[in-house]
Amino acid sequence: MRKINQLFQSLPIRFRPEKAGNLNIIVHFVLKDIKDTHKFSVKIHDSKVEVNEGISGDANCIVKSNVSTYIKLETGEINPQLALLTGKVKVSDINEMLRFTKCFRKYKKQEGSHILKKAEKKISRPEKVGPLTGVRILDLSRLLPGPMATQMLGQMGAEVIKIEDPENGDPIRSYPPVENGESLYYLALNRSKRSVALDLYSEEDKNILLSLVEKSDVLIEQFRPGVMKALNLDYDSLKKINPKLIMISLSGYGQFGELYSRAGHDINYMATSGVLDLNRDADGKPVVPDFQLADIAGGSYMLLTAVTTALYSVKNTGEGLHIDLSMTDALLPFTTMSFTRKSRENDIGLYKKAPLSGGLANYDVYKTKDGGWMALGALEPKFWNTFCDAVGKKKWKAYLLPEEAHKHGLKTQVIELFLRKTKAEWTEISKKYDMCLTPVSTLEDVLNNNHFLERGAIFKDTDEETLLNFPIKFGKLDLGVNSWKAPLLDEDNVLEEFGIKKEENDL
Repeated sequence: MRKINQLFQSLPIRFRPEKAGNLNIIVHFVLKDIKDTHKFSVKIHDSKVEVNEGISGDANCIVKSNVSTYIKLETGEINPQLALLTGKVKVSDINEMLRFTKCFRKYKKQEGSHILKKAEKKISRPEKVGPLTGVRILDLSRLLPGPMATQMLGQMGAEVIKIEDPENGDPIRSYPPVENGESLYYLALNRSKRSVALDLYSEEDKNILLSLVEKSDVLIEQFRPGVMKALNLDYDSLKKINPKLIMISLSGYGQFGELYSRAGHDINYMATSGVLDLNRDADGKPVVPDFQLADIAGGSYMLLTAVTTALYSVKNTGEGLHIDLSMTDALLPFTTMSFTRKSRENDIGLYKKAPLSGGLANYDVYKTKDGGWMALGALEPKFWNTFCDAVGKKKWKAYLLPEEAHKHGLKTQVIELFLRKTKAEWTEISKKYDMCLTPVSTLEDVLNNNHFLERGAIFKDTDEETLLNFPIKFGKLDLGVNSWKAPLLDEDNVLEEFGIKKEENDL
């Protein structure tokens, strides 16, 4: 009871009247523990907040949960969206609750939250090596696409300074799975960076960011189009401070166009670009992959290209530039083969499926006797001929063309063939012949694959955590020294190094 009382008693201290505006709202909280049900009423009126025990007034919104879950929600130890989706927290009106929560800073328990506390001791980072040594990047991105790219840039030697809101931080910090109070997703996407907490709605903190802009080469932002303009942090404003600045705006649909202001996620960008329509199941339903194609291929990888190309441009011209990177636009090249094929074919005809997604017998995945899967990619005649010899089916060599394959029912025969042996047996056969036949690896298989281990593509850090390494090899350079653990919020002494003083205002 004491902790939950402290939390609600802290609301007037945590109240942000500048966020409340003309908001008038009453929220009732019904929170249970093993013994009791605790009830509170919180009223915001005339830019003031009033907290009472018990239920009073007509509620605009009712929140129900257990005490421990709600405390973790307030401290940022669990993700609000996931808490709602899993039913751990029930809210009668989500829109009213969103209006209410934006008016308060996060609650800090006495012992501190791993997400919000600063490290007691400022730390120093090792000197970086690599092709981007000397490049300084301000990273305002969040969640997956931007952070994955800036982590890679950091691994290539760039100094990456992660800029986060001091109250909330990067939302992914609270995404499960969580171990020892830290999100494994956050740790996986934010190595090799330093951290500074700035409230961009505060003039003081905004001026600090401008001081950092003056001393940096690149600024990456991932807000909804128009947010940076509203903050007076758009490119036209920033280039007055640093004419050589490269600013990259990463968004779902770009900075202009009919859809530019629309919200979206990976599935929406794939759908809009036509990519999702190209991957269908046997019933014709588009299949959502278990990976983020738009975020990573359209966002992270394209952002790497944008940064390195822009650095080259600035070196040649001496002038900075603003890059508009749309993840949806970046997915369109994935449709190149399909666009080309459809421009020459009225119908897929005999394939029924597209050639490279199951339409060809010599390019598909096949189920094995024990339920495993093998991937056959014997497109060229020399590989197909080798496969036919390996499996004792020399007559199949004449069936390579789609028309012949269809006439002889080749696809059905190949399906039946693979069902006669286990995945392990087919794997052994694949090792003996050069015919583009490989087992479909599970993630466990990948982690134990000697090829990746020998190349250092997968490695263990000093804490024995398994990590994915930067995929490009730069000669004999060991970029592993650049890969330190993801920082706590605001734990680096960046501002001190730059001679910037920030007024502390801990609640």
